[in-house]
Amino acid sequence: MVPLGWIGGVVGLLIATAISLYANTLIAKLHEFGGRRHIRYRDLAGFIYGRKAYHLTWGLQYVNLFMINCGFIILAGSALKAVYVLFRDDHTMKLPHFIAIAGLICAIFAIGIPHLSALGVWLGVSTFLSLIYIVVAIVLSVRDGVKTPSRDYEIQGSSLSKLFTITGAAANLVFAFNTGMLPEIQATVRQPVVKNMMKALYFQFTAGVLPMYAVTFIGYWAYGSSTSTYLLNSVNGPLWVKALANVSAILQSVISLHIFASPTYEYMDTKYGIKGNPFAIKNLLFRIMARGGYIAVSTLISALLPFLGDFMSLTGAVSTFPLTFILANHMYYKAKNNKLNAMQKLWHWLNVVFFSLMSVAAAIAAVRLIAVDSKNFHVFADL
Repeated sequence: MVPLGWIGGVVGLLIATAISLYANTLIAKLHEFGGRRHIRYRDLAGFIYGRKAYHLTWGLQYVNLFMINCGFIILAGSALKAVYVLFRDDHTMKLPHFIAIAGLICAIFAIGIPHLSALGVWLGVSTFLSLIYIVVAIVLSVRDGVKTPSRDYEIQGSSLSKLFTITGAAANLVFAFNTGMLPEIQATVRQPVVKNMMKALYFQFTAGVLPMYAVTFIGYWAYGSSTSTYLLNSVNGPLWVKALANVSAILQSVISLHIFASPTYEYMDTKYGIKGNPFAIKNLLFRIMARGGYIAVSTLISALLPFLGDFMSLTGAVSTFPLTFILANHMYYKAKNNKLNAMQKLWHWLNVVFFSLMSVAAAIAAVRLIAVDSKNFHVFADL
């Protein structure tokens, strides 16, 4: 919201919601294409285009998931720092220290939970933690907003700076709604798969987005252009309430990271033939090395460039746009070519061209934002 203002932010979120729903429905409709189920995005791409597309799609997914995981580590580190500052604001420990601690927690969790189905009760915990964060963020923001007589909603910066910031924000918007993992999620849906997935998508992009809308709009209303990237850094309220919300954000980030890192973990387990008792010494040591190494690299990158908003922009540009919009439209065009009329074919090609241009523009904007922030704050910055 801050880079876009009220009009741009509201309109942008609504458009991002609509186009994300549309793109995901295209992918969902191809789940049973060609007389078989495609339970991985890369499998679907490989089936339609060939082996090279399989590897390219997997590469884009890997980048997308890696960047998402870096974002979760930065978020967990920011929340840890927020808890620390509540009780001891001596600046002895910096954000990179908290990111390192967050990475260690994520690694321990990844080693202890061998596969996605083992999450079990943690999924319920994740939902509960999300509710805590949402309720606290909304209540404290409303409380602050009522007390503050006026806010500045002006978009900051020069005309050129605004242009790059707005372009980067567009990538943020699509990143917020898309994971590049829809077929993987759809693989667990009951028959009839496509019909049930469509219902889930309609729910997700209507009722499901309301909490995010509420936190975003109320937070911006309360604090204007001074709203922090991590909203709880802006709110005022009882220490224990803020601490509870921050701890919830930490734990939720750890669980969410594990979910989004699972395809990578699965790939490593499959590649190296990890089978049998997950807590056998051999398998446990493998997880310590493989998953611990993956989290260590993610944590290092996160601490090196802890610019959460910039990471979201870059991820949206280099992977979310190509995976969710460019590839989805072209795959649907290629798969359904004989059933589409001329206008429908033109529509999908226009989408491919438009989102390709958006991807390039957003990537340039994101790199510029990271470069500017790196100059202003230096690496391993304490934001």
